[in-house]
Amino acid sequence: MAYRVPASKLTRRKLESNEQLRELDGLDTTIDWKNTGDNSYDGEKLKLLAHDESGKWERPDNILNNWRVTKTTLRLGSRIVGKCMMGSTSNALDKGGSNFKKLYYNSDVTKRNRNGQTSSGLYSLFIPMEWSYEGFIDTFGLPVFVRQGAPIKGVDGYEITTGVIEHWQNEVEGLKSDQDSLNEYYRQFPRTEAHAFRDEAKDSLFNLTKIYQQIDYNEELNNAASITQGNFMWQDGIKDTRVVFVPSTNGRFIISWVPPKNLQNQVIIKNGIKYPGNQHIGAFGCDSYDISGTVDGKGSKGALHGLTKFSMEDAPPNHFFLEYISRPQTAEIFFEDVLMALHFYGMPILAENNKPRLLYYLKRRGYRGYSMNRPDKIWNKLSTTEKEIGGIPNSSEDIKQAHAAAIESYIEEYVGQLQDGYGDMYFQQTLKDWSGFNINNRTKFDATISSGLAIMACNKNRYKPNPDKKYKPIKLGISRYNNSGTISKIIE
Repeated sequence: MAYRVPASKLTRRKLESNEQLRELDGLDTTIDWKNTGDNSYDGEKLKLLAHDESGKWERPDNILNNWRVTKTTLRLGSRIVGKCMMGSTSNALDKGGSNFKKLYYNSDVTKRNRNGQTSSGLYSLFIPMEWSYEGFIDTFGLPVFVRQGAPIKGVDGYEITTGVIEHWQNEVEGLKSDQDSLNEYYRQFPRTEAHAFRDEAKDSLFNLTKIYQQIDYNEELNNAASITQGNFMWQDGIKDTRVVFVPSTNGRFIISWVPPKNLQNQVIIKNGIKYPGNQHIGAFGCDSYDISGTVDGKGSKGALHGLTKFSMEDAPPNHFFLEYISRPQTAEIFFEDVLMALHFYGMPILAENNKPRLLYYLKRRGYRGYSMNRPDKIWNKLSTTEKEIGGIPNSSEDIKQAHAAAIESYIEEYVGQLQDGYGDMYFQQTLKDWSGFNINNRTKFDATISSGLAIMACNKNRYKPNPDKKYKPIKLGISRYNNSGTISKIIE
């Protein structure tokens, strides 16, 4: 549609008659459309760009690539001359949803560059389904969240007999036996951002049904009441004395259980080496890193998880009680954070020794006794480095499979809906990390690596090597006799 002044011809008769020409005004505006493609509108200048169903661009089309191109059509140098409106629900992550999710979170208005713009140049806006669900809008244009009293007349003339939230919950309850259909319903009619980016259950390595059950339960439970954010510090700033936990909204640690005072800072010293005093209660798993800075300024994060096991102490059994997923300014800050957590809870740690700086840091500070040796080998089979600093090389195929199996087993037993209620795994970031875990590309799943090592540490007896039973009896040349009767006889 073109809104411009139509061209007019200057004829000889018009010129000879000296007829006065009228000036016509026009908007000089064109409205058109382009097919879905990475280079749509490349090289043009736009005043308004309307993207529809951007969360459903499947391969080979990519909304991220398209936006990198079309963003320049709305600018003249540094000056923004046009706007973009990009609305959509999301497909499953491997069907275009992953790219749209990345674009959405790159549009966080609270995270801007020095030019005052978000990373993407867009502003993210999430509208819960209950604000615009058809059939639940009253004559004043307001949504009916919960109906109380007599039916309410809707804008379409029909009576509204139930609230939109009750209607949504009824639909969810009816789909709980079919997780893929439930996830599709969540994506089409989301009430939270987590609902909007639900993935398909069939593509997950772990039981996605139970993971999402736990995520939903935590949200309904008001998860903030079950966890505390903060940092560990040495009392009075004196290292290797006592560690205290200080709540803080900007803290790097999230904890759900604090041991009673008689179990805090339990350290046993043998031959000048410190050992954990509560290793019978639980253990830590850690995915460390060695280099403070990276070329892109990002890099993987350091992750630490604490898990209890069954004990006679005053501690919840099989409970993840600590989550740390952060990358401080220097690696030494991360190492000290880990050390303080180990000291406070008095528990050992099973860490990757592919990145050994953390383990050397613990040894140098006198905490070699806190670093667990790999549970799948006896002491004489360990390498020289493994004997020196402990840890486990989380790179061999056997370890990868055992690691994934440990998480899978934990999820089946302790996550989601159980026979007597729901699990007590309250760390949403770890649950979401589990949901997207790819065993063939584990680099970005720091929380999964760390939590899996914690599970292995608490169940180290499962990985003990079996003794070699294929042995031959040794003949010592000593005869055995049968002394029954009057004459002894040699037993053959």
